[in-house]
Order: sequence, then C-alpha cells, then structure tokens
Amino acid sequence: MTFLRRALLVSASLALLTACGGDTRAIPATPENTVQNPAVTPASSPVTPSASAVEKSPSAEFAGLPAPYADADYARGRRTFKLCQSCHTLAPEGQNLVGPPLYGIFGREIGASEGFAYSNAVSEADFIWTPEKLDEWLTSPRNFLPGNKMAFSGVRKPQDRLAVIAYIMLESGYADSDE
Repeated sequence: MTFLRRALLVSASLALLTACGGDTRAIPATPENTVQNPAVTPASSPVTPSASAVEKSPSAEFAGLPAPYADADYARGRRTFKLCQSCHTLAPEGQNLVGPPLYGIFGREIGASEGFAYSNAVSEADFIWTPEKLDEWLTSPRNFLPGNKMAFSGVRKPQDRLAVIAYIMLESGYADSDE
C-alpha cells in the first residue's frame, strides 16, 4: 500500500470513528497507522493520564455500605445507572416502566414487585436479591436467567457493576434495611 493511500485510510478511519462517537485516543500509534512528516519532529511533552485512567478514591456517599461497595465511585455508579433508568426507577413509590421499580430490591424475592408482569423464567425463579445476585444478573441477564425478557446485554466492566450496585443500594433504601 502506498504512503498516500495509507495516510488517507488512517484519516478516513479516524474521521469515521470520531463521527460515531468513538474515542480516537484509544487507537495506539503504530507504524501502520501513523503518518510521519520527516520535516516535523514532535516536541516531547509530559503525558497526562485521562480521567478514566486515574484511580479514584472511595466516594463518601457509599461510606455506610458494606465492602466492597463502600469503596465504589459514586460518579461512576450514577453514570452507569443511566443505562438502567429508561426501564427502572429508584423512587420509593416508583412505578412500573419496561422493568419493575428497584426501590427495596435487596432482600426481596425475585419477581415479587407488585403489579409487574414478569416472564415465566423470572416468575419460576427462586432466590432473594442480594448485591452479589445483582452482580451476577448484571454481568449477563440472559446467561444468568435464560428466558427472562430483559433486553439488556449486561454491564461488562466489573468496576462499573460494583459502582452501579453501590448506587442502587444507596438510592433504593438498602441502608434502611435490616440486612
């Protein structure tokens, strides 16, 4: 492939990735995808890690939660919950949406939210919601309980799951429970 073709391909790929909301910083610089101009030498400057690369300290909001949830990041949990909020509410008098309300979920039997039409898989399941069960569920709802109607693929990153579970614990009355 000629130098010009390679440069155009890299430029077009980066433009497409940026237009689709991709993070071009995640593409490592390699000889194959880097266009070099021998007349220009890059100035050496210190590299500042991105905010996501910096390890955050535990959030004060989660201080009353048990380990490991007390060490979670509140902002990350709140941000990750945005994936859930179109289908679930956290309010004490939350209404059924596409999914049942999550207030008071911990310590409640699966499929026991009043007035929600659960799938047969959920209705026939027999367990009590705990933070650990929710972690298993959020990893992959379809694999955890085949046949459920939840059309959500899961939360891939363990730190995102930890944070969103801590957020749900805090916002759904977990601290008020007798657990």
